[in-house]
Amino acid sequence: MEAACSLLETTGLAVGEIARACGFGTPETMNRAFRRRLNTTPGNHRDRFGPA
Repeated sequence: MEAACSLLETTGLAVGEIARACGFGTPETMNRAFRRRLNTTPGNHRDRFGPA
C-alpha cells in the first residue's frame, strides 16, 4: 500500500502498472484495497496528493 501511494504521488505511471508493480495484480484489486484501508480510490489519491 505504501509503495502504491508513493508511486501514485510521484509518477505518471498508469494505475494498472502500479497495481502490478506493487503486487495487487489488477487495478480492481488495488482499488478494493484502497477503499478498505484509505476510504478512497487510487485515482482520487493521485488527484489529491499527486504531482501538480
